[in-house]
Amino acid sequence: MCGIVGYIGHNQAFPYLLDGLKKLEYRGYDSAGIALHKNGAIQVVKKTGKVAVLEEEFRSQNTESTLGIGHTRWATHGVPCDANAHPHSSKSGNLVLVHNGIIENYASLKEELIQKGYSFNSETDSEVLLNFIEDIHINNNCSLEEAIRIALKRVTGAYVILLLSKDYPDTLFAARKGSPLVIGIGNGEHFLGSDASPMLEFTKEVVYINDYELAIINPDQLILKNLGNETLTPYVQKLDMELAAIEKGGYEHFMIKEIHEQPQAIFDSLRGRLDPESLNITLSGLDKIKDKLINARRVIIVACGTSWHAGLLAEYWIEELCRLNVEVEYASEFRYRNPIITSDDVIIAISQSGETADTLVALENAKAQGATIFGIVNVVGSSIARISDAGIYTHAGPEIGVASTKAFSAQLTVLLLFAIKLAEFKNSTSEEIRKQLTKELSTVPEKVKYILDSTIENIKVIAKKYQGATDFLFLGRGYNFPIALEGALKLKEISYIHAEGYPAAEMKHGPIALVDETLPVVFVATKDRVHEKIVSNMQEIKARSGKLISVVTEDDQLAISLSDEHIKIPASHEMIAPILAVIPLQILSYYVGIERQIDVDRPRNLAKSVTVE
Repeated sequence: MCGIVGYIGHNQAFPYLLDGLKKLEYRGYDSAGIALHKNGAIQVVKKTGKVAVLEEEFRSQNTESTLGIGHTRWATHGVPCDANAHPHSSKSGNLVLVHNGIIENYASLKEELIQKGYSFNSETDSEVLLNFIEDIHINNNCSLEEAIRIALKRVTGAYVILLLSKDYPDTLFAARKGSPLVIGIGNGEHFLGSDASPMLEFTKEVVYINDYELAIINPDQLILKNLGNETLTPYVQKLDMELAAIEKGGYEHFMIKEIHEQPQAIFDSLRGRLDPESLNITLSGLDKIKDKLINARRVIIVACGTSWHAGLLAEYWIEELCRLNVEVEYASEFRYRNPIITSDDVIIAISQSGETADTLVALENAKAQGATIFGIVNVVGSSIARISDAGIYTHAGPEIGVASTKAFSAQLTVLLLFAIKLAEFKNSTSEEIRKQLTKELSTVPEKVKYILDSTIENIKVIAKKYQGATDFLFLGRGYNFPIALEGALKLKEISYIHAEGYPAAEMKHGPIALVDETLPVVFVATKDRVHEKIVSNMQEIKARSGKLISVVTEDDQLAISLSDEHIKIPASHEMIAPILAVIPLQILSYYVGIERQIDVDRPRNLAKSVTVE
């Protein structure tokens, strides 16, 4: 979670730090702060609330400085308040730190420091880490760089830290393990961030810092070392992201902008991979591990949240097309369950950010047991991309809204490409079926655009009508069951309305007890092989006076006649319909949130990238 920024160079640090925090606020917005190194002192200003509150606090402050760090917080240790906000100062005031991550053994370190006479101004593990570094620096009579290395060898957990010292007016220290850190290379200046978005305006050359690496940064020099004090050569990469991609572009919120970007995001995920003329699919990432895939005993998909829903739909596709056993696991459970993994297993990791902490640890464990790792991520150079043996980038572009929309539809797109190509490798499905799916998949961007153009006004009316509901039930069968789960999750995230997703057949095993005239029930009811069954489920809800909202194939008069409200989508193959069906559910969640006056881009308690457990 949390967003961190840093600057060192010949220009003023404050404008970059403040704008960078605004760009990273999707990572956490409980509190924010900035520290500026000036005239042999370090000025720290931090406030509870969003970055706008911090900006207002700085209006009366002198911000002249060419070295500084900033932080926007998603609370872990300690409630959101000024004292727990970052940056933190050490006991002596000589050191100031911002931290993203969790120090798991902070309690024992804190007790050790208390016995040495240290006191603490916050409840955070971050302040403990800072004072631990200072204690080593003072009592071991070593350099600050060495003290940081010693401290980081002692701590367990995840971290990115940026550290300033009064004694080093031209140096910024940074280190990472398990949380992302990017350093932008400028002309006599360096830019730091949790991702590259703050620095796009200033540089296209970046270094992605790896785990257990320490950076000593001066205006004209980036020194990279491991914790064994060995100097490393920074690997400089070129960014292909554009500044316009992380701006609202005239939309009221990032979420609705990103919903509208889905035709392009899906097209970009297909571009260069699906030839609409020959209907051939080219996935170079699969070619690298072709034999492993053909001979795999099973595929295990690990993911969290929305990405888990994408994995669940992929299970249906891969088993149908490839006749290969697939298991879908929550990464947070998989990493602790001591699962049986062999070298014949292929692990598919799905993550928008490529930095999801639970997924990363699960992959490390699986790789240690000989499994082949295949990553499906959106962020180039991310940790999951680097740990994977092969993979596919989704090319959805930056997604700023906390609730995933275009990243999800891009994940589904590449997962279906994966399933079709693997079926070709294994010759497990006829060429005719593969070509039919490929041809229909090439039309998805156009169909999504049609849905966006034709359904929004209708969905606005539905959202206004049902925004006062206290509960929603989402139901789907077969390929549409994961979409029901995703629809329920979106509504929970964006409207704070309790919502549950179920397989429609499971409704009779408990949830039907909730049905009365006040309960909206959303059916994902596109035409497929189990359509008659879901129509029967709709009849059962209708008989109990539930309010039916359905996503239906546009010519389905029977389902429409049963529905109190309906949203039409174009006819398509039953495997492809879920990619279309999720679009109206995203729009519905957005407008229900708007009706309830929720900050849909930054819903409470959530952050975009979960980089801590």
